[in-house]
Amino acid sequence: MFKNFPGYKVLEGIQKKKSHKRERKFPLNAIKLIFIVAITLVIAMLPTESFGIEGLTVVHQRIISLFVFAALMWLTETMPSWVTSMVVVTVMLFTISTSAFSFLRPEGGVGLVPFKSIFACFSNPTIMLFIGGFVLAIGLTKVKLDVALARVLLKPFGTRSEIVLLGFILVTAIFSAFVSNTATAAMMLAFLTPVLRSLPADGKGRIALALAIPVGANLGGMMTPIGTPPNMIALDYLSSQGMGISFVDWTIKMAPFVIVLLVLAWILLRFMFPFKQKNIKIEIEGEIKWNYKTWSVVVAFALTIFMWMFGTDLWGIDTNVVAMIPVAIFCATGILTRRDLEEINWSVLWMVAGGFALGVALNYSDANSASLSSLIVKSVPFDNFSPLVVMILAGLICFGFSNFISHSAATSLLGPVLGVVASGLGTALDGYGGPQAMLVGIAIASSVSMILPISTPPNAIAHSTGFIEQKDMMKVGIIVGLLGIVLGYAMLIFIGF
Repeated sequence: MFKNFPGYKVLEGIQKKKSHKRERKFPLNAIKLIFIVAITLVIAMLPTESFGIEGLTVVHQRIISLFVFAALMWLTETMPSWVTSMVVVTVMLFTISTSAFSFLRPEGGVGLVPFKSIFACFSNPTIMLFIGGFVLAIGLTKVKLDVALARVLLKPFGTRSEIVLLGFILVTAIFSAFVSNTATAAMMLAFLTPVLRSLPADGKGRIALALAIPVGANLGGMMTPIGTPPNMIALDYLSSQGMGISFVDWTIKMAPFVIVLLVLAWILLRFMFPFKQKNIKIEIEGEIKWNYKTWSVVVAFALTIFMWMFGTDLWGIDTNVVAMIPVAIFCATGILTRRDLEEINWSVLWMVAGGFALGVALNYSDANSASLSSLIVKSVPFDNFSPLVVMILAGLICFGFSNFISHSAATSLLGPVLGVVASGLGTALDGYGGPQAMLVGIAIASSVSMILPISTPPNAIAHSTGFIEQKDMMKVGIIVGLLGIVLGYAMLIFIGF
């Protein structure tokens, strides 16, 4: 991540621990890998008739086997998520693309996916939206504007313990709406650590304050399309179906829901972990220097947010295109350097690109072969299922997955599948918020998944303080998660997108 923001050392320590943990698990991971590869090969070599899907081709069968491989690898975390994505993309290019080995190409090249379409996933417009968000975060931290904003935003909450807790939750959420959840959590923890150490050891207040970081970061990320990867992944699948949601529409709908959820989480933390000390004093060090770079960041940030909110309606400019504004300004002013580019979280981008590639393969069709997604829709009697039950079940499955694997991986895994399901349900979803509700629902479900320290980086960062026991995180995570799913789906069904 970005080496110049407060809390980087915390993040660096966590990354090293994760690396050592993976090294210790090497023999077990090797066994899991062999098992998963064996399952994948069996699925790839079964007779096509055994799947019970009319019109299934050999290429479709390979896509199914690759999807199973990705799902099992992401669920078991045998390899890092981004590594799995790269393996899947590479195997796709050599087995199901128009550039596959000649002996693997069916007669006439029926169903083979253009290799350029697979490569295009790495420059998908949503990837550029990710990069724009990362670059904005780099600019804010390099000129210490994030520190200045945190000090200004926290000042109105005074010194009363319960109100300071609310302040940390809300300010963390605001930052997470525009900056990486991980970076936000590390930065806020850097401000909070001295306070945690000063609180009474026999009090529960510091547990509440430590949990305020992951709660605010995870929930706040839902507020805008750029707040967290699952939002952008869901939006990409909707856009590919001609059902895109604008930045302003997303924010207008999600912000009130997130605020209500944050307040409920604050009440819960106050009730479960009452403060023994009545007052807390927060001191955030670091002064901002007003020079041309600082003003460049301010202008770029304000212009980008304005264009995200109103550019589409005023001038018809796509949200993804707007993401290039901070990139251009920061490059031109020298704020963004080659070193900064190296510190962008490329692993997240590669992981997401792998998910997009699976989506391309599932939805590709040519003159002689229908898409795998359309064949699945025809073979499964979705009309017999209750749309509401399917939506809620999808949300609960995503919630379950996201507590154990990367939120981005869970959304990338379920996005293409639910796109197919939404297509199969057709107009039956109209009374329940439409296809948008199906896909936005999994973005919500993944964001409210915070039961375990491994569920999300902000959880791991908060747990690293040593003030939180896993049972405390689990209690809060289950209650806030279920509240988020219930309120989120109620909003999607009754208000819609």
